[in-house]
Amino acid sequence: MAEAARHDAWQAGDSYDLYMGRWSRQIAPLFLDWLDPAEGLDWLEVGCGTGALSAAILARCNPSSLVSIDPSEGFLAKARANVPDKRVEFLAGDAQALAVESDSKDMIVSALVLNFIPDKQKALAEMRRVARPGATIGFYVWDYPGGGVEFMRAFWTAATALDPGAIDLTEDRRFPFCTQDGLTDLTEKAGLVSIDSTRVEMPAVFKDFEDYWHPFTLGAGPAPGYCMSLAPRLARD
Repeated sequence: MAEAARHDAWQAGDSYDLYMGRWSRQIAPLFLDWLDPAEGLDWLEVGCGTGALSAAILARCNPSSLVSIDPSEGFLAKARANVPDKRVEFLAGDAQALAVESDSKDMIVSALVLNFIPDKQKALAEMRRVARPGATIGFYVWDYPGGGVEFMRAFWTAATALDPGAIDLTEDRRFPFCTQDGLTDLTEKAGLVSIDSTRVEMPAVFKDFEDYWHPFTLGAGPAPGYCMSLAPRLARD
């Protein structure tokens, strides 16, 4: 495992839902509004996590079919519990080797996962393979280098002040391509055409400090994984 990725943890669906899933559920409808797809299409979601985008697709897009894949059995179990809809099939799978028939999907989407896929070009090539002529491939990630996810940035600012070595674990260092220009370049190299991008934003509002801090103590995701790797210190007088 790469040094920077050693704290990534992707099995505890309940913990991830508290950390990131609640924000994913707010972003997903905004992303779909931007795509503005027709109804009755065949969808593939690559990296469904705990089901935030899957639920939004079913609620807003009236798909003919939806296959949502993820490599984490823990996340898939949470997704099935979160989205008990017979129109969606949640399957274990690898974005770099999709077990999906070629030329079979009208919409291929991916939410907050492309930066964690080791071979991004291979994943995009797989999406192209399963896309029908004229299909849409759409994805989104957090704009880490541009200061996106401010609550995560606040965590790493505090962490690196105490542990300068943590600077290389921060998402803006790990994923410098997660900008509009970087994503456009990535898709152009993958051979996609008619490329468009936009900023999608929403506020992250916390009830209190506990609401902010508790998810970091659950270990699901890079920042929480790093947090839980730290040895507890004894209280001092």
